Amino acid sequence: MDGVINIYKPTGMSSFDVVAKVRKLSKCKKVGHTGTLDPEASGVLPICIGKATKIVDYIMSETKIYVAEMKLGIVTDSYDREGKILENNLVNVTEDQIKEAVNSFIGKIEQIPPMHSALKVNGQRLYELARKGIEIERKSRLINIFDIKILSIDFPFVIMEVTCSKGTYIRSLCYDIGRKLNCGAAMWNLERKASGSFNIEDSIELDKLDCNNLEQYLVPVEEALNQYEKLYIEDDKFVKLLLNGVNIKDDVFLCKIKSDNLFRIYINDDKFIGLGKKNISGFKIEKLLI
Repeated sequence: MDGVINIYKPTGMSSFDVVAKVRKLSKCKKVGHTGTLDPEASGVLPICIGKATKIVDYIMSETKIYVAEMKLGIVTDSYDREGKILENNLVNVTEDQIKEAVNSFIGKIEQIPPMHSALKVNGQRLYELARKGIEIERKSRLINIFDIKILSIDFPFVIMEVTCSKGTYIRSLCYDIGRKLNCGAAMWNLERKASGSFNIEDSIELDKLDCNNLEQYLVPVEEALNQYEKLYIEDDKFVKLLLNGVNIKDDVFLCKIKSDNLFRIYINDDKFIGLGKKNISGFKIEKLLI
């Protein structure tokens, strides 16, 4: 069994809990998720099964869309409602000030991951250190907030839709917005609406998935990568080179291909074999999937 299931993760379960359930239903050892959702967050969580586990990184690298509820005036050690309250402040800001602060985070920004996260530093997950009361310095990371739409403001709550790059912590975004407003803020609720081409409308609720209907919701590996353009290779000489992981350096072949674009590679009457890319040394398979 190979493919991706677009699961709607409920609150109260970890991403690893979802993987464990799918592994049991599919009777397949190779099962992995495509980007952690906190236990108290819900939403789209694509799960890769079998050979599809080879494309986890490609699905994870795609744009994410979240709907986040932020509570102003409160600061917690985990940056969300589950943490220990560190500050409880009066909220004395206007809607225009909120909009200005939120919009200031659109674009490429440096973001510091929260201590309560699964990120590893020197081999240890940050949340493991946080549970011991240890806080360490974290390096900021460059992320991209493509857009933020404020859906509603009902003091002290603000609901917003965030479109962002891989590696964005919405909890940290809420914390940073609160600091900008000088009143503090914490993420109160979070739902992921989309992860790349997988969206909430096409997802299946975990409790509706069973061993009888699992294959019905399985998205083939090729389809899961449909954001990448198709490239057909018909010359047997080039096919052999690709299958053996060798760079194609033929100028006639290379001149027709855009540089630094990933392609879905097809050979022999529409047979999908993997992902390839042209770089300074030629064109080769980046991920062989057969």
